[in-house]
Amino acid sequence: MHKSIIYIFIDEDPQPVAAVAAPVNFELDTRKLVDGEHVLKIVSKDPTGKEGIRKIPFTVRNGPSIAIEGIKENAIVDGVVPLMVNAYGKGDQKSFLIEGSETPQSIPAWVWILIISFTGWALFYLARYFYMT
Repeated sequence: MHKSIIYIFIDEDPQPVAAVAAPVNFELDTRKLVDGEHVLKIVSKDPTGKEGIRKIPFTVRNGPSIAIEGIKENAIVDGVVPLMVNAYGKGDQKSFLIEGSETPQSIPAWVWILIISFTGWALFYLARYFYMT
């Protein structure tokens, strides 16, 4: 009984990363790839020579995470746009980095509206309380 041969390619590389007999467990080390979009291409060749191909697109993000506040993707902007940019790494995956791992954010508009509304309500009832006495 002959087994199918599986060829594993990354992106458009003509040389396979691995050529193994099926079934196989395979660990893809993304640390060797640059950040961005890639394609995992798996080619299976059965003993009669017929081929099957499967392509799986994926995105690698091994570098520091980048958080931006003040602009969204595909936004239409004009004038001066204030931005806050933060970048932080994941560490060595064995220890968690506390310093720099959280992105500071400005207070959302709905929180300001809630604070102003509550303060106005409180001042209104405080004024009515003193007026009645």
